[in-house]
Amino acid sequence: MTLISPAASALLEEWLNMKRAVQGVSENTVLAYQTDLLCYFSFMGERFGANLGAAPLKKITVRDMRAWLAHERTRGIAPRSLARELSAVKSFYQWFSERDSFDATAVLTTRAPKFQKKLPRPVDEDAARALIETIEHQSTETWVANRDVAILTLLYGCGLRISEALALTGSDVPLSSSLRILGKGGKERIVPVLPVIQNAVEQYAKSCPYELTPKSPLFFAIRGGPLRPRAVQAKMAQARMQLGLPASATPHALRHSFATHLLSAGGDLRAIQELLGHASLSTTQTYTAVDTARLMEVYERSHPRA
Repeated sequence: MTLISPAASALLEEWLNMKRAVQGVSENTVLAYQTDLLCYFSFMGERFGANLGAAPLKKITVRDMRAWLAHERTRGIAPRSLARELSAVKSFYQWFSERDSFDATAVLTTRAPKFQKKLPRPVDEDAARALIETIEHQSTETWVANRDVAILTLLYGCGLRISEALALTGSDVPLSSSLRILGKGGKERIVPVLPVIQNAVEQYAKSCPYELTPKSPLFFAIRGGPLRPRAVQAKMAQARMQLGLPASATPHALRHSFATHLLSAGGDLRAIQELLGHASLSTTQTYTAVDTARLMEVYERSHPRA
């Protein structure tokens, strides 16, 4: 990889620090941004034939951007991944051009490659209930069975990410009628908690052999440490195999199911956005496509044909 000048490295680090401090992005996202920008800087450094500093970065042309996109395609980068890389580059240039007052139109107007967006793949309501019922009987230890039921009920009943459910602590029990969740990027949201969810968590808490303190995790592993996402994923994989469900029936699919089933029942898209903690409504709108696709499947199966 082409060496990058200290000035360019300093710019990148300053931008990443801004992302952390101001926008509250996660370290995984910061690492992804860093990787994307370093690859971009490396290509532009080779193109300019010198270590890339701040001055050449301000002179990037439309032709330079096209050359970079073509280079990434020849490396086998998929359109979706290339669109993500371009988004990172544009985000950097938005900040950089405002910081140094220069025209970054050539970069900011570059079009992302077209790709077909993958739709969320929820499970239907019967399958969601069956998964929770099945996972309850996977363990011979009552408290473990109660724990697994409580987690899946939270994922499906509150639309939580698995990381959000496992981030709950002993201070969150007993659950009230609402739950404050700290999601991606430090974004807080309030989700309602139905009695069935409260009961599932209470049953687990009462049977848990480990002390639940304000600073302890809510969900413990068998040996007493905090439960890890991989353990939940493994339990879910076992349950879906028993039920003959597809590989897409993951813990995250229960979050998709939460959103899709709310929408099918007439839920407001803006309200669902808030419940999921999506920063953009366009992210939530993908569920309308899922709902339409399911409607068309029903139509195709049931509509009388001549």
